[in-house]
Amino acid sequence: MANKNKKILIIAGPTGVGESTVTKELIARYPIFKRLVTATTRSPRLKEKNKIDYYFFTEAQFKRRIADGRIIEYQNNRDGVYYGSYKPDLDKKLKQGFNIIMNPDIVGAKFYKKNYNATTIFLLPDSWANLKKRHLLRNPDIKAQELKKRLAYAKSEIKNESNFYDYKIINKQGELITTMEKIIKIIKKEGYRLK
Repeated sequence: MANKNKKILIIAGPTGVGESTVTKELIARYPIFKRLVTATTRSPRLKEKNKIDYYFFTEAQFKRRIADGRIIEYQNNRDGVYYGSYKPDLDKKLKQGFNIIMNPDIVGAKFYKKNYNATTIFLLPDSWANLKKRHLLRNPDIKAQELKKRLAYAKSEIKNESNFYDYKIINKQGELITTMEKIIKIIKKEGYRLK
């Protein structure tokens, strides 16, 4: 059953578009928002901490949590890695009175829109050149083939998925303040509690 109150906000978009930066900025401005910590089967990267950056599980542990209802939506991505929503983290933060902000793929966005009355925002790059530049800044060692694959996937997400979202915002390079103003206007209009 959908909640009447707005408690969950989705900020999505193709990898490298800036959804993590926007999420961190929103949490810094409005501490009533907390990020949902995603569960995954991938290995921790440099400096990532279990239960803070992700809940890291083996594939067997992840599948057990799907079976017992602790992982409520999930996706097996193109690299064979599982990502999903860990219900104990979600329930705990909602019980504490926080709004939840997350950056899921289309599967998660649809789940939260249907089951939790989430508002969904899709960030678009201002240009392919800037999206490519962001990928290279994040991972200077990225192989040309991998970069090409990621950009092709981003094009597919924008073409096939962006129309599902309630709002679309172009996140212009170097204009975070403008993007934030647009998002804050949306969350106020949608009725999220900000204090």
